[in-house]
Amino acid sequence: MKSYTQIVLIFLLATLTAFAQQEKGIIGSNNWLNNWTEFKPNQKDYDEPTKILTGSITESTTLYKREVYLLLGSVFVTNNATLTIEPGTVIIGDFKSEASLTITKGAKIIADGIETDPIVFTSNRSFKRAGDWGGLIILGDAPTNKFGNGSVSSYYTQLNATVYANANYGGENYEDVSGILRYVRIEYAGKRLGNGNYFSGLLLAGVGNETILENIMVSYASGNAFEVWGGSVSMYNMVSYRANSNDYKFNYGSQSNLLNSLAVRSPYVSNSSGSRCLNVMSYDDRDQVDFSKNGTSVVAKNLTFVNDSENLKSEIEMGLINEAVYVGHNASLDMNKSVISGFNPAVILEDKISINQQNLEKIKFSAMYFNNCKGNIFVENNSNNEDLENWYGNSAFFNVYSKSENSETFIDLRHSKRPDFRLRINKIIASNEVDPDLRDN
Repeated sequence: MKSYTQIVLIFLLATLTAFAQQEKGIIGSNNWLNNWTEFKPNQKDYDEPTKILTGSITESTTLYKREVYLLLGSVFVTNNATLTIEPGTVIIGDFKSEASLTITKGAKIIADGIETDPIVFTSNRSFKRAGDWGGLIILGDAPTNKFGNGSVSSYYTQLNATVYANANYGGENYEDVSGILRYVRIEYAGKRLGNGNYFSGLLLAGVGNETILENIMVSYASGNAFEVWGGSVSMYNMVSYRANSNDYKFNYGSQSNLLNSLAVRSPYVSNSSGSRCLNVMSYDDRDQVDFSKNGTSVVAKNLTFVNDSENLKSEIEMGLINEAVYVGHNASLDMNKSVISGFNPAVILEDKISINQQNLEKIKFSAMYFNNCKGNIFVENNSNNEDLENWYGNSAFFNVYSKSENSETFIDLRHSKRPDFRLRINKIIASNEVDPDLRDN
């Protein structure tokens, strides 16, 4: 009986250990990437446009699956109108006119696709490339930490009184609702702007927490894939694939959650700077913000950040691989149960952040899985990270470290149609100790 009891206890311990490991990174009893995502959008053919969207949409309008829509120039949904998009609808952004779609403050978008029939925004070029068109911008009435309200007028080539009026965002309503984006793909967005900046695939500025954002994929964005300025959003089941710049950037006092989401980077499409999976900032220019207001605060849980590299060591030496996470001054990040695999290093804190208990309690990494990174957590421009390793390496944080190939770490990231980026838990040997080879930078 004693032997039987021991066997049962060992089995339960193994089961609980496996379950605990499985909780790290993106989770789900099934691969939730199936059916609605597309990892080879250049091989997808869409019908020729049958309708044109241009100028301002001032009345509530529905886009139907039976049509294919050409987005021409800067298109605005204004006058508190609602743009409803049926599941399966395709909207094609025009390359020559630098097409973009902006949902202005007070207006709404209801783009509620379904798993087997997602809504697609893509490029109209026969040979599609990152930055072919602008992107999708949603402006809301939630607070930011800027002085006064903000404007995205710099994103549009033709400036006039109408554009300026439609470009404003921000207010006092954290519960502002801008609509629904669910089962949506945004491909080849991020057009370069005349001022040297880029559109984001999806820009959320002053968007409130009653807005529903679930199962959204941004692929091959030339600028940031997802960018959030201020507001208070919760984003579930996001996918950023091969963005040139940041996968997820939060700025200007955003109070947001990023949950069960994926970023896959390629060293050969990333910009030389500012290309991170997660970039948490409170400002770009400190003169623009009011420090009496809340700085950016992000809760990030069950994320998987993976660098899709064939030769990690060589590509690190060539300077093609950056850090996965960057945290700026006056910003807070609570990141847990997440996977960071194949970066140089895993995390960098801005050099304006003083390393003391007060600041480190605002930047949390717990129950993390750091895999195959050249170094883990550093302060910018400082190669000595002993204090940080001692802090985050404390067993109380339950962080684990490993050095495994991606093929051994994830279930099937090489599958051409249905990759699976959940952890392959039966192949992982993890510990609480920092691998000295990973510590070396």
